[in-house]
Parts: sequence; structure tokens; C-alpha cells
Amino acid sequence: MMEMLSVCVIVGSVLGVYFFVRKLNEIWHLVKLGRRVYKSLPPGDLGWPLIGSSLSFYRAFKAGGDPDSFIHRLISRNGRVGMYKSCLYGRPTIIVTDPEICRGIYLDDEKFKPNYPKLVKLLEVNGLFSRMDHKTAYRIMASPLNGYEILSKHVSFIDEIMSKGLEEWSTMKEPIELLSEIGSLLFKAIVRIFLGNEIPIPTLNKLEAMYKRLGPAILSILPYDLPGTQGMVYKARKEIGNILDCVIEEKRRVLERKKETKDQLVQCQMDKLIVAIDENGKRLYDNNAIIDLFLGLLHAGHHTPAYAAMWAVVQISQNSHVFQKAKEEQEFIMKERPSSRKGLSFKEIKQMKYLMKFVNELLRRYTIAVASFREATTNVYINDYTIPKGWTVTIWTRAIHMDPQMYSNPQEFDPSRWDNYTPKPGEYLPFGIGSRFCPGSELTKLYITILLHHFILNYKMERVNPICDTTHLPAPKLVDNCLCRIIKLPY
Repeated sequence: MMEMLSVCVIVGSVLGVYFFVRKLNEIWHLVKLGRRVYKSLPPGDLGWPLIGSSLSFYRAFKAGGDPDSFIHRLISRNGRVGMYKSCLYGRPTIIVTDPEICRGIYLDDEKFKPNYPKLVKLLEVNGLFSRMDHKTAYRIMASPLNGYEILSKHVSFIDEIMSKGLEEWSTMKEPIELLSEIGSLLFKAIVRIFLGNEIPIPTLNKLEAMYKRLGPAILSILPYDLPGTQGMVYKARKEIGNILDCVIEEKRRVLERKKETKDQLVQCQMDKLIVAIDENGKRLYDNNAIIDLFLGLLHAGHHTPAYAAMWAVVQISQNSHVFQKAKEEQEFIMKERPSSRKGLSFKEIKQMKYLMKFVNELLRRYTIAVASFREATTNVYINDYTIPKGWTVTIWTRAIHMDPQMYSNPQEFDPSRWDNYTPKPGEYLPFGIGSRFCPGSELTKLYITILLHHFILNYKMERVNPICDTTHLPAPKLVDNCLCRIIKLPY
């Protein structure tokens, strides 16, 4: 009897300690916020001290996990309220899954400011965006990426890059990592848009090597660096700065030597930034400002689109009915093309209606940026709930795109769901919305469309690991980076 009693006491003590420790996070924020504010928080679970719900998040997003299970648990336990409290990687967080609320937060720059720990450190080390009005910075970054006239100028060289890339991959004796190879193609494209086409190949290769170290860290939604990676990442950031500083100085010397023909010399976006002056004739952008802008542009126009383009090739290859529809459209466009013209035109791209639906579905199904992050600058009251000042607000875009109440059978890849369909405001957010709408949105679609045009007509893919797991950290990708062979089809 005494032994049984002792066992019960020990078990009871362990459970008591367990539940006490489990509630420490709740108790801490109750004391910090006060009972009135704490009681008005959205439902949810702040989890364990320090780590919060981070382990549950990691399990859902690691290779072989179900990335939607994290949100599904919140909804099943707390109902469809659209907002949930949590604690991720040391920060108290309000997770938002309701389209209307998400849209409101995106559009409210006064009450919500961006909160990307890594992005701030790596892309704004020179403090550019603290010195410059955001709309001005956005306009500078977006100007070479959007608009009919601008995009049409990019078509011919992107067409050439994609065509040559596929041809080269098809001659490889060994399988290629498609994600890495696509990334290299897109890197060449965005560097040409921003730096021009006179950058020496060794400089270009070195710049790409450094950015391959930096890119995943920028895209990561985790606020912590793994042991040993921080020094490597910041070393890469510094080296990129040194390379670009040399490029900028050389361009300045060339432009200064030939001032009388400056209009003819200004060819790329960097040239425009170098020669820009204010009304008093003072230089608008120093080298550090230009480097910061370039890194932001490079991320928007290269790294993220590479993930999307990889999934585009995967989906078009494994869905025969989708492939057939897309092929019929491409063959019709080629049939209508005058025999005297070589290469794609922007007019032809605009005729690719089915492929545009394919891209819309791709960006919904594979939400590359799972979430967008803000920080509340004051206590904000939404739908009878409070978002406390200083808390992270996570706009969980994937939850919206994979919500069966908005998209029937959301796991299914179905371009036909976009037939005569326009989503309601806030229900389709692959590039965000408002003042921080991704400046690379149209360029991303252009990359994917041109790549698919050549692939559909002339190539097929054979994956080495057709049942390879998918990981969602830092973005959805195949664990083997889509190891495959690209095979050219006989004419």
C-alpha cells in the first residue's frame, strides 16, 4: 500500500510540475499584459516557455510533414475565428487566417510595421529603408520589373536564357538538381536587368556563389541561425557588397568620362540610380543605398521565383491532362507565328490564357512565402479581440490558399478552377497586397511562362526520385531539389 501511495505521489508531483511549467508562458503574459487585455486575446495556446509552439510548427513543416496540420489543429481546437494566439521561436504571435482581416492588416501601415528579423539584418544593413520613404524605395525596385512596356523589353533575353538553359540541361550526362539550375538561370536574368550585360563572367559567377549562401537565409521564416551559419551568411553579405561596390565605382567612372553621351550610356537600373540627382544637383543614392536596393530586387526577382518555377515543371510533367491542354495552346501560338520572326514576343505570352491559369494555380497550391510578418505598433482591436502592441502578427497566406471553404479540394492541382473565377479581396495573396506588394510579381510569371513554353514544346523530365519527400523549410521544395534528367524530344 505504501509503495502504491509513493508511486501516486511521485506521478502526481511530476504531473503537477508538468502542468505548472506548461502554463508559465500563459502566466507570464497574463502578468505582463494585465487581465483585461489578456482575456481579450484570440483563442489559442502560447505553449512552453521560450519555445512556445515551435516544435509543433517544425514537425509540421519538416520533410514528410503536413504543413497544414499546424493551422488545422488551431481551428479544430478553437473554431474558425480567423485569429489565434501562439508563440513561435521566442515571440508571442497572433496568427491570422481570415482573408478580410489579413487584407486589413496588409493595408494598415500605421498600426502594423514589417517584422522580418533576418530580412532587416541582411537586406537593410546600410539602413536604407529607415532613411528612405518606403514608397520611393518600392518604386525604384519595381520600375524594371512591371508594366507592359518594361516587361516586353525583357522577353527576348529571358527567352534566350531559358532556351539555352534547357538545351544545356538536356546534354548533361548526369542528373541535374532542377531547383539549383533554374536558380542559376534566373540569377543571370535579374542581374542583367539591374546591372546590364557587360558584367564579366567571373564576377557574375562569384556574385552568384555568394548569393546562394545568402538567399535561403533571407527566405527563412525562422528568426534563429543554426550554429555556425551566422558567420558564413554575413561573410557572404559583406562579399556581395564588396563586389557590387567595385561594379558601381567602375560604372561611375565610365559615366563621368562621357557625360555628353550619358543618355546613351544609361542602359540598366544601376546606371539610372548612379546618375540620379535631386533638384539641387546632389547625388540621390550612394553606393550603400544602391547595394541595398539590389539585394531586395535580387530576392524578389530571382530566389523566390526559382522555387515556383521548379514546381511548375514538376506539375506540368506529372499531370498529363494539364500538359495536353497547355501543349495545344502553345502549338496554336507557334502555328500563328509569322515565319520571319524568331523567338517569343510579349504579345504571344499574353495569348497564353491557359498557361496563365496554370501559373495562378501554381502560386496558390505552392505558396512559396508561407506567411508574411508584421508587428503591432499599438494595441489593435479586431472582431472583439486584441492584438497587443509589440506582438508579431503572422499573416498565414498558406492557410488562406488551402482553405476548403474558399477553394474546393485545395490539395488538388486544378488550373480549371480559375475559369471565369476572380477571388474575393484577400483570398489570393501570393505576392501580398498594398504598399508592400512584391515588386517581382509580374517578372515571376514571365519567367515561369517562358520556361514552360520551351519545355512543353521540346522537352520532358524524368525524375530520379519520383516519390521524394517535400520539405517546407524555408520554402516548399523537394528534398533532392528535384534531381532529374531533362530529355529533348525528337522533332
